[in-house]
Parts: sequence; structure tokens; C-alpha cells
Amino acid sequence: MKAAVCYEFGKPLVIEDLEMRAPRPDEVLVKVAYTAICHSDLHDMNGDFEGGLPFVGGHETAGRVAETGCAVSAFAAGDPVVVSLLEHCGECVYCATGRSHLCVTKTTFDTDDALLDPRGRKVINKARVGGFAEYVLVHQSQLVKLPESFPLDLACMLACGVTTGFGAVVNRAKVPPFSSVAVIGAGGVGVNAIQGARVSGADPVIAVDIRDSKLERARQFGATHTVNSVGTDPVAAVQAITGGRGVEYAIVAVGDSQALQQAWGMLCRDGKAVMVGLPPFEQPLFSISGFELAFSEKTVTGCCMGTTRPQLDVPALISLYQEGRYDLDSLVSGRYPLSRINEAIASTAAGEVYRNLIVVE
Repeated sequence: MKAAVCYEFGKPLVIEDLEMRAPRPDEVLVKVAYTAICHSDLHDMNGDFEGGLPFVGGHETAGRVAETGCAVSAFAAGDPVVVSLLEHCGECVYCATGRSHLCVTKTTFDTDDALLDPRGRKVINKARVGGFAEYVLVHQSQLVKLPESFPLDLACMLACGVTTGFGAVVNRAKVPPFSSVAVIGAGGVGVNAIQGARVSGADPVIAVDIRDSKLERARQFGATHTVNSVGTDPVAAVQAITGGRGVEYAIVAVGDSQALQQAWGMLCRDGKAVMVGLPPFEQPLFSISGFELAFSEKTVTGCCMGTTRPQLDVPALISLYQEGRYDLDSLVSGRYPLSRINEAIASTAAGEVYRNLIVVE
């Protein structure tokens, strides 16, 4: 099995032939068709997040089932599937109360018992997927079966980027119609938060970014106003757009704690800020006045993968797309074979794309 392996942080990935063990009873082997590059992958490769080496990155994957363990009954060889990093047990208190994305019973995330490199060294499946490869070996709970007619290149983005941005608005913030929303960061996750706000009936929907090109495209996804935060105080600009009141919801779709500080300042009384992007571990979060916290009743909350329940949210998003109410096609910026993955990563790091896809099929 060919895979792109990270052996050194900050260095290009190495394409190697890895050995993969057979599926366990509750596991499924998936032949990868497409894996999209997420900015979290860049953080992983740069060593910004915790975790060891070597590893295979990539966690936005879609493909077809190649083999199943003996205890798997919901999937069969040939089934088209999207692969999520959200493994869950179905039995713990979080799963039983509809919060399977928070499952702690069986969530293993990075694992190092499935792959060996040519030198016999264990290789980690990053995020329990390792999608920059020809095959992935995952727990059956990580899979969502797709309609046969649904394009796999669009499906891979439903594994993370789309569901995370959309879910931050719909699942975590629970934005009602006519609410005011600001989205900080108009990249791949941010524009899906903007689409989530549009689908929810929010108005205004304010996109904040440092690039005019991204702000122009944000309007295509549903932003009613845009703010370039370079040379402009984004908090003051959002306050001005809302008549001095501030927004009811602020979604932080970039991995930077300063953006969370700005989101706090953008909120009206009783407003809610949702942190979606992941800052580096060593970066302090933000500071607030206890007095303001008490008397403004503002809320700050995290959001794990869009508070997503893949088995429910992925089919719902597919329906929205098929009804013409959700744009997935415009999210695809480029397609690259696995052999050109480092070129695709460099393009993603440049900051002008939504999703570059690694084509494996």
C-alpha cells in the first residue's frame, strides 16, 4: 500500500509502500478514492499539534469498502462511504444522549498498530484515518454509507471541512432565523459556516478575513457583508454593521486565539462565540473581564468537529446539495494524484484555496 508518510515536522512527505494488518472484527478496510487536505493536516505536518512520528496524515476521505471484519454487518465490499475521524462506541453516556462526537469509551484517534514502514517501524494513522494513502483501516462507526450516485470527490469534504463549519452554526450555535452572525476566517471551514448561517436564515452574515479574494468569494456562499481586518478594526466594523449592537453569534473558523478575542468583542449582550479553529497547543487562549462576563451574559464555547453526528448530518447535507441549497462544487480548488501531494500541500499552505483533493482511485 502506497502512502504519504511524515517522518520530520516541517519537511515534505515521503511516498512509501507500507504494510497494513488485516481488519479486526469491528473494522473496515476502505479503498481510498479521494482525500481532501485540511488546514489541520498542515498543523500536524508542522508539529503544531501533539503527536508522534512517523505518521500518515489526511482525515477527509471517501472511497469504497474493500473488506470488512467478521462482526461488521452494515457495510459490504463495494459500498461507497465517507470516512470520519469520529469513532464512537454507541454505549457510553455521550453516545446514549446523542453526543457521539464526544465519545470517550472507544475513541482512539491516532493509532500505531496498523501500519509498518519498509524498515519495520510502526506508522501512526493520524486522526484514526491516515487518508493520504491507497487504503485506510478504520472502525465501522467511522463510516457513513453514501448514495451510489453521489460523487466521491464531493463526499470526502463531508468528513470534516463541510460538517465542521456547517455544524458549528447549526448544531453548536443553533442559530435561529433572522439572527446576526459574524464568521472570522473565510477559508474552507469558514465558508461552510457562512453557508450554514444562510441555510439557517441568518441576516446579516458578516465574513471577516485578511484577504479580499476570499471575502469576494464569501459573498457567493451567502455572506451579506465583508470586513477585511488588515488595517481595519474588525470589532468596530462589525459593531458598525449591526448599528452598534454587535452580533448574536460569532464563529471563529481560524486557529488563532486573537480571533477569539475579536469574536468576544463583536458579540452583543447574551451573544455566543463558537471556537472552531484549533490554535497551537502552546498559544494562550484569550482574556476577558469577569465583570463583563457576568453582566453581559456572553458565552464562549468550543466546537468539536461541528458537534457532528455523521450518520445524521452527512445524509442531510447531501439532501441540501441535491436540492440546490448547498454549494459543494465550488469548494474544490484542485485535484492532485498522490504522487504530487507535496505540491497540493504547498498550494493549500499559500492560503488561497478551499480544498485541494488527493486523487487516489
